[in-house]
Amino acid sequence: MSQEIRPEADFQAHLAQGRFMILRAKGSGRCFWPPRVAEPRTGDRDLEWVEASGEGVVYSTTVMRPRPPAAPYNVALIDLAEGARMMSRVEGPAPEEVAIGMKVSARIAQSEDGPLVVFDPA
Repeated sequence: MSQEIRPEADFQAHLAQGRFMILRAKGSGRCFWPPRVAEPRTGDRDLEWVEASGEGVVYSTTVMRPRPPAAPYNVALIDLAEGARMMSRVEGPAPEEVAIGMKVSARIAQSEDGPLVVFDPA
């Protein structure tokens, strides 16, 4: 039996160490997001953390327009090279310039709430 998976705590600990990790089911080899204690399709609990390549493609994007003085930003769904899809944001271009099909690469950014995964155009 594999060691106990603590999805959010483990993920945050990896980020704090500068590592973008995702969960993979050992039986099927499928990676998934968000981290959880069992593979969504099969319920398999024999999981392992694997380092994500950081490569992805924008699946969907929208522009969020908060009240001024806050600046607009995008929220995007990113299809990771490993097969998982995650919600994040693409930084660098103006929010309106983030497009479906854009190739992106992950990096770990710091926020007031701690480290998080964001994407830059590849």
